[in-house]
Amino acid sequence: MAFAVQLAGAAVPPVIVGTMPVFLAIIANIRDRSAPWQALALPLVLIAIGVVIVNAATVSAVADTASILLGTLASSVALAIWIAYGLANAAVMRSADAPDGLQWTGLQGIDAAVGSLLLLPLASFDLADTASVSEATRFVGWALVMGLAGSWLATWCWVVASRRLPLALAAQLIVAETVFGLAYGFMFEGPPPSPAEAIGAAMQVAGVCSAIAVFSKPRAPSSMSQKSVAQV
Repeated sequence: MAFAVQLAGAAVPPVIVGTMPVFLAIIANIRDRSAPWQALALPLVLIAIGVVIVNAATVSAVADTASILLGTLASSVALAIWIAYGLANAAVMRSADAPDGLQWTGLQGIDAAVGSLLLLPLASFDLADTASVSEATRFVGWALVMGLAGSWLATWCWVVASRRLPLALAAQLIVAETVFGLAYGFMFEGPPPSPAEAIGAAMQVAGVCSAIAVFSKPRAPSSMSQKSVAQV
């Protein structure tokens, strides 16, 4: 994602990764059948249309096509990794011998720290030579905040959600990441979102709200279950 933001700007990568709620919810419902497809159609369509609207509005505003393509490729790789992680994490947390949530989160943090060592050759250390003491202190402080809040705490919340919620619903809740990512991107880059971008983000939020309503409704017993009860 970091390379995607550098290549395509702060708005495009969150939009690409923002398709994860749709893909992950579809894959999860194919596997678990936790909700009828007719009920999931409206939330997924709203989210998908919102993603397309924001994507079209954002990409059309960027002139460097080559950079956009490379950023889109990097974002697509991140999307595939996120989907694989979501499926694997849900399988672990919903298993009979699921680990403790805090321990599982800590283990993932250790694995991420070890894996990040492989990226050190790609990192820039110019900050140590050019930054002042106050700038370096601010950088380290923000790194700690992002590491604890954006990585550890967020991962723990996702672990808890994976255990307590059907993955087809939890996946759609990740739209919040896309909306907040877009909001941060526009705050960082300066101009407010265009009407199309605002409408697209609102449609994604509406899709999530309708998905919550779908899973909040009590499900009627299937005809097979009713037949079995009648026989008893």
